Amino acid sequence: RRLIKTEKIDTVFGNPERAKGGTHWVIVGTCFLMLSWLYYSWDIAKSLYPNSANELCQVAKVNESLLSLKYLFPIEERQHKSTAIIKRENININKYIVEIQNSPDLKNQDKEKFISLLNKTQLMIPSLTEEKYLETDIKNIINELTNRIKQLTVNFPKDSYPPALSEEEENKRIEALKKQKGWGATGMEVPPLPETKTGLKFHTAAEELNSISDEFFAMKNHNTEYLRQSQEIFAEIKEYKDELDDSQELEKTYIKEIKKLVRRIDYASIFPPNALDEMEKSIRAFDGVQKKEQGAIRIKDALLFPAGTIVNSGPTCAEDGPGRWLPKPSDTFRIFGDL
Repeated sequence: RRLIKTEKIDTVFGNPERAKGGTHWVIVGTCFLMLSWLYYSWDIAKSLYPNSANELCQVAKVNESLLSLKYLFPIEERQHKSTAIIKRENININKYIVEIQNSPDLKNQDKEKFISLLNKTQLMIPSLTEEKYLETDIKNIINELTNRIKQLTVNFPKDSYPPALSEEEENKRIEALKKQKGWGATGMEVPPLPETKTGLKFHTAAEELNSISDEFFAMKNHNTEYLRQSQEIFAEIKEYKDELDDSQELEKTYIKEIKKLVRRIDYASIFPPNALDEMEKSIRAFDGVQKKEQGAIRIKDALLFPAGTIVNSGPTCAEDGPGRWLPKPSDTFRIFGDL
C-alpha cells in the first residue's frame, strides 16, 4: 500500500530519484531557447554585423525606387501596365453601355448621349497607343531617361561610384551621420543614412532612380490628336451637366462616372506598345547588376534575417519580420541597465 501511494505521488509530482542528473538538459534547453531568441530577434545579425541593417536599408531604397518603373512592364506584373489599363477601361466602358441600355429609369435621349460619350472615349484610346501619334519631344524624354538608366548600369559596379562629393556636401553628410542614432535606439526603425561605402553606393543609385521615376511619371503622352478628342469629350460632359436640374440624380450619377472614367485614362501612363522597349531592357539590365553588387549583403539577409528583412518607405527604413516585434536581448539588457 505504501508503494502504491508513493507511485501515485510520483505520477503527479515526479520522482526525485529519476530527476537526478538532469541538470544538463536544463542547460541545453535554456541555451536552445536563448539561441532561438538571439537568432529570430535578429540580435545575432546586430552583434556580428552592426551595419548590416543599414546596408539592407540602402538596398531596399533601390528596390523601392525600381518598383514604380518595373510596375510598367511585365517584370513584376504579367503584362504591360498600359495594356492592363486599356483592358480594364474597355471592360468598364462595355459594362456601362450595357447597364445604360437596360436602365428603365433613363430617357432615350439620355441613353444616346451617355453611349455616344462612352463610344468616343473608347475611340480616343488608340490616339495614345498608336506610334504615329507619339510626338518627338516625348520620344526624346524617353530616350534621355533610358540613357540615364544605361549610364547608371555602367557606372554602378565601378569602385569610383558614387563620385566624390564636394567638401561642403561631404561635411554635411558626416555631421548628419554623427547625429544619427544606431540600430535599435529608436525601436523598430533602422538608421536610414548610409554608413558604409557600399551603402552609399546604393543610396546614390536610389536617388538617381527616384529622379528618373519622377520625371517619367510627370510626362504624359498627350499628343495633339488625343487632346483634340479629350477636350471635345470634356466639353460635351460639361455642357450636359450644366443642363441638369436637382431632380435628375440618376443622370448626374452616370455623367459623373463617365467623367471619372475619362479622367483615369487622362492620368494614366499609356504609350504605344514598342515605345518603351529600350527602357524596359535598361531596367532589367540594371536590376541584374544591382543584385550582383549586393554580394555579401544578400547572404547576410538570407542567413541572419530569418522570416523577414529591412524595408524602405519614403525617408525611413524599418524591420519587417520577427525582429520587428521580438525584443532583442541586447536591447532588453541595455534598457534594464539604464533603469
